[in-house]
Amino acid sequence: MDINGHTNLLHLRNVSYFSFFSELHRSDASTIVETLAVTAVFVVSVAANAGAAALVTRERRLLTNKTILTLNLFVADLLFVSMIPLIVVVRWTVSWTLGCTACHIVLYIICMSGCVIISTLTSISVERVQAILQLQTVPTLNPKMVTATLFFVWAFSALATLPLSLFFTVMEVNYPEQESVLICTLKWPDTNLEIVWIVAVAVLCFLLPGLIIIVSYSKILQIAKSCRRRVRPRESQPAVGDSLEYHVSRQDMKLFRTLLILVLSFLIMWSPIFVTIFLILARNFLDYLDISSTVFFWVVTFTMTTSALNPILYSICQFKSSWRRLCCSSEVAPCGRG
Repeated sequence: MDINGHTNLLHLRNVSYFSFFSELHRSDASTIVETLAVTAVFVVSVAANAGAAALVTRERRLLTNKTILTLNLFVADLLFVSMIPLIVVVRWTVSWTLGCTACHIVLYIICMSGCVIISTLTSISVERVQAILQLQTVPTLNPKMVTATLFFVWAFSALATLPLSLFFTVMEVNYPEQESVLICTLKWPDTNLEIVWIVAVAVLCFLLPGLIIIVSYSKILQIAKSCRRRVRPRESQPAVGDSLEYHVSRQDMKLFRTLLILVLSFLIMWSPIFVTIFLILARNFLDYLDISSTVFFWVVTFTMTTSALNPILYSICQFKSSWRRLCCSSEVAPCGRG
């Protein structure tokens, strides 16, 4: 099977197979730049997530639902970037030399962990709304609820992205004026099934969680405004009023602002990968549309920077005083509890 060496498409039975991370006719300079960029993302992500996890466990000595879910977010971030070393190998070797098992898991792990990230953010938003509605002024740990939530998040993400593990396969391609090359590509048994899956994943792992988060935090804002209106006329009862106001406006509103930033960054930085996937799918219907593996690589790299941003933004927003003490080596009075 011969294909044009200047493209990344394998035409077989009127279907175009995308070569993803394998690409010919590339200079060593461009490969070096790619390696430096994606390695920087990997190093920063690992350091930031490890540091953020240490801060969370040190500052939040009392285990709570949101603490466990936050640590789960950092674990998903680490898993998300764990495939970077394999990607670097493919960019240098071009031909897929990692075997069938790696071919089945690279994109699967990336997409599954991304789904876990947005699902965890959604779970945190729902948990906060429930805590506020139940007037939990003292954080508590519900082991059954946390276990069920974590199980659902990982099981749902694993099943939703399972086709990437099932249908990725290694194929041998004969390029003009070159020996045969192995590529790891996605080979669907039916194009219609591919369309249905992509649309379903976009809705269930991207749009629906975003909608749930918006609704959850809209409810938190509504409750916070309602509490302030009730507290102001009752200044003669500061204990109850202050407790209720602090629970909503100080702790949860702080977390609300933090996760709002995380969600916005997630949506912004994951949008390009969904657009790129739809364009890869559209190649089977639009002959003039061509997407290089280099474009796909840089889109994936851009998306992976969310794993570095998540812990950095969370740490800065939630632990300002801790960072001041760490950077300035001086005691700084904390602005508030929790």
